[in-house]
Amino acid sequence: MSDINSFRDGITYLRSFFATDLAMDLGTANTLIHARGQGIVVNEPSVVAIDKRTKKVVAVGTEAKMMFGKTPQDIMTIRPMKDGVIADFDAAKVMISSLIRKTKLTSFILKPKIIIGVPSGITQVEKKAVIESAMETGMGEVYLVEEPMAAAIGTKMPVGESRANLIVDIGGGTTEVAIISMYATAYSESIRVAGDELDEAIVRYLRKNHGIDVGVFEAERVKIHIGSAFDSGTKLETEVAGRDIVNGLPKRVTVDDAMIRAAMADPVKAIVESVYRALHGISAEMAADVTSRGVVLAGGGALIRGLDKRIQQDLGLPVSTSPDPLTAIVRGAGTVLEEFNTYRRVIIN
Repeated sequence: MSDINSFRDGITYLRSFFATDLAMDLGTANTLIHARGQGIVVNEPSVVAIDKRTKKVVAVGTEAKMMFGKTPQDIMTIRPMKDGVIADFDAAKVMISSLIRKTKLTSFILKPKIIIGVPSGITQVEKKAVIESAMETGMGEVYLVEEPMAAAIGTKMPVGESRANLIVDIGGGTTEVAIISMYATAYSESIRVAGDELDEAIVRYLRKNHGIDVGVFEAERVKIHIGSAFDSGTKLETEVAGRDIVNGLPKRVTVDDAMIRAAMADPVKAIVESVYRALHGISAEMAADVTSRGVVLAGGGALIRGLDKRIQQDLGLPVSTSPDPLTAIVRGAGTVLEEFNTYRRVIIN
């Protein structure tokens, strides 16, 4: 076995001179890329702007996001990912290849290897779409790892131990709840309630209660600025800009954290209930481990103020947040890439 590992290590060493292997968090809201030996080299919104006449890419990432909802008729802005998986294959392929080019590491002698984080509930058809999309951008080998496993590894949870680790990864399109032990997932659930649903709940609330129509990115800004899942006792306010639904004219209203907490109540409840179901789906021994170790939150949704306190209050468990939760998945996928022999057992394809 040691000879086999030495051979694998030698191949990995040689590859480092001829190919730059990558790890990717292909997220609904943001796409992040880790390059072997260099860490995170790309962190951009998952948005593409395309000229409908010429079919040429106008912008990708941050620049495309700034255009969203503001383009002339000839330009369309697309979010290729929905609920954590590819919704528009062609746009996803364009986005992936464009973001890989942004790494400035594309002069490959050998075709590189890439590891991509995907939702735990992904179907075989969706897996195939992710793999084909990556292969068509010039990758030689494509491996998939479930996002909650990657997030747990990125958070440095002891996933190889025979004790239960409960991770809750709240991304843009999905919330992933998983209990991990001995490099395997003992329980997992993926619900399509996460950051996007929180944004859309804010849009619906403002339209119904304040007569103002706002875009999803304005709702996202409000969520980040004053959104919360638990009353901290400190009032927060922000001004929201949009369009009056009655007369169609520009309109501004001031909203506070209590309003936005009410707007997000149903999605937040769904996230808490998914953790509750996980606790009821495991053995007594694993439940004992989780009781002592607690729950770890990752993903952008982990940054919602008071979400940890809300889960702790409702479920009676200690809750902590991953350091830099937005990058937990790509850091974990990067660890799998860098220490492939150790973590190859977490690959799902």
